[in-house]
Amino acid sequence: MIWLIFSARAITLPGVSLSQIRYFVAVAEEGNVGRAALRLHVAQPPLSRQIRALEEELGTPLFERTRRGMTLLPPGRVFLSHARELLAAVDRAVLATRAGNAPPPEPDAPT
Repeated sequence: MIWLIFSARAITLPGVSLSQIRYFVAVAEEGNVGRAALRLHVAQPPLSRQIRALEEELGTPLFERTRRGMTLLPPGRVFLSHARELLAAVDRAVLATRAGNAPPPEPDAPT
């Protein structure tokens, strides 16, 4: 958790994990925790717990839960847009880091 001090009062920024964001996107795209769990190769109960923890951390429900699955609520739609951007940025950072850490190409063999 990150603490910022403004005018003698502390403001905390959410302690949201990258895993929670990946889980959220999968549930939003699948519309169902069971299918998202299969896609992510995780068990359904821990996935549900992580989604609830994310909602608690953000202070708002992200999904409407029904017998047929889960539908994004307006805050969930807002968060999904940002979550996808964040995951894309992380993927770009990983690729750039790996490319920058690649061994130099071998010199051509003398002919």
